[in-house]
Amino acid sequence: MLPRDLGSVDFRSYPPQARQLAIENISILRRLPLGLLSSLLAELIEYDFKFPAERTRLSRELASLGALTDAQLSELLKGFFKISLTSQLENLNWVNSPAQFVEQLSAHLWRTGQQDAFSIAAVKYDDHLTATTAAQAPPIPRLGIVIIGRGVASYDGQLFRRLRPYATYFSRVRPENGLRLLLDAIASRAEAHPAAYAHWYIDGGEPENHDSRLTAISWAALAPVRTALLGHIHSEIERPGMGPEKLRSIMARTTPSELGMKTAAGDEVLQRFQLRLLTEGSGTQLFSTSFAQWGAREALRRAQPITLLVRFAPRQRLKPMNELLSAQSGAPETDPLGSLIDADMAAWYTWLDQQRLPGADRSCFLVWFEAQRLALAISPQLPRGTESSSEVGLEKLLAWMT
Repeated sequence: MLPRDLGSVDFRSYPPQARQLAIENISILRRLPLGLLSSLLAELIEYDFKFPAERTRLSRELASLGALTDAQLSELLKGFFKISLTSQLENLNWVNSPAQFVEQLSAHLWRTGQQDAFSIAAVKYDDHLTATTAAQAPPIPRLGIVIIGRGVASYDGQLFRRLRPYATYFSRVRPENGLRLLLDAIASRAEAHPAAYAHWYIDGGEPENHDSRLTAISWAALAPVRTALLGHIHSEIERPGMGPEKLRSIMARTTPSELGMKTAAGDEVLQRFQLRLLTEGSGTQLFSTSFAQWGAREALRRAQPITLLVRFAPRQRLKPMNELLSAQSGAPETDPLGSLIDADMAAWYTWLDQQRLPGADRSCFLVWFEAQRLALAISPQLPRGTESSSEVGLEKLLAWMT
């Protein structure tokens, strides 16, 4: 079947909202080349489990395509139309298994030397979307907070090295009750500007008591799921012929029920997010620092929150991979100092991810060495590349950011 042959009945296995959106835009979908359509369907089939920001972006993308004349669409997508596909690819079930089709398509492009041409077409398409579907800046400045160094009493190295040119570095911060102050601050933002998935708290350890209006995920709360996933991975890699690409495909098809995940109060969107975080993230199943960093990255990329607090905790020490995947019971040996170094770099990446979102020129960012006197703040109200040795409380730093 080719895109022009699509009918409403072809989407009968899609979740309700995805099916409705596909049928409403079927005339647009029929006009697209299969190489692009498969990627679009891979997003659309997950529509019911996406965050509001993602749903808005997908709806705007379809509206942007629908506004083009046939001539304009042909010009925009001519690079995709030139991609040569085999009849074997075209006969795959790309409607109901678009993600698997995209994997096969990628292999085909590399095998036939068409990857560069496809990439050029994709860049042209992305440029068009950027120009026609730009998201609006949030109603208040975006705030990111990263807490690092839990369990480390002191550190002689230089922290925040990459962030310092963009920030004010504070060396005499009053740390008393700091974590509570920060959690209360993001709770106040959630109360003043309520919106679904707009205010996040991600903890790489055991979470602190927090406001129920926050979207919260934690390493500790997902312990049973991680154990089940590691057991699943361990059993799969022992199969003959198993390689990294095949394992990745299997992980992508893993369902919440396979890992014993229960839908929490109807929040299947957050449940699917956590599943993706563990099955698609690099090291998120094994190391709490990777979990926290990828959690922040994916939350910013997908949900585009206006408030994000990420707290890092000590990860387990490195061991041979077979031991890490064995999911043995018992408390693992932790590496607080190595985790501090990991989290320091993760703070840099988190800020970069935040800067990619609308309203970056107004956004604010705070990094604090937990329970210590060192912090770094980025705000339009603060000078860049400077240091302050004046004593200051975290509440004062927050006042410069809200």
